[in-house]
Amino acid sequence: MNYCSHCGARTEVRIPDGDNRARHCCPECGTIHYQNPKIVAGCLAECDDRILLCRRGIEPRHGLWTLPAGYMENGESVEQAAARETWEEARARVEIGPLLAMYSIPHIAQVYMLFRARLPEPDFAPGPESLDVRLFTRDEVPWDELAFPVIDRTLRGYFQSSDTLQVGTLKPITPAS
Repeated sequence: MNYCSHCGARTEVRIPDGDNRARHCCPECGTIHYQNPKIVAGCLAECDDRILLCRRGIEPRHGLWTLPAGYMENGESVEQAAARETWEEARARVEIGPLLAMYSIPHIAQVYMLFRARLPEPDFAPGPESLDVRLFTRDEVPWDELAFPVIDRTLRGYFQSSDTLQVGTLKPITPAS
């Protein structure tokens, strides 16, 4: 951040009084610009012992499979965001259930909150961000074509014990030397 969104003055990075982290601060108007992680909300939609996956039509990871999920918007609950993202990506209306998984991913400043959901009817279609949308059994999941580690981890945990809340922190994968 170079300029204050409040007054337009050039910002500086410093630790504000009473804080313990460096922040973008405006020396003119005193505004402290906090930058916090983004919440990604989505769901694992179940229908007739199958789950709904979307083939991504956008970057990152174009062409790979994922659960319908995306950034939460201001003014909505996490559950509303999960249902909205499922509609946007899979044109599916779901009944949101309990929280299935929550992962902190500090290296990309994201927190994933994924809910179990019921897809009452197998009525879905690709939304503008998806190339394809399908229902999969455990054996049909394209495990080698999943878009993100958090999706792989969520699906594996779901199939092992779908009654347990999954919580964790995902760290960046470092290449082997």
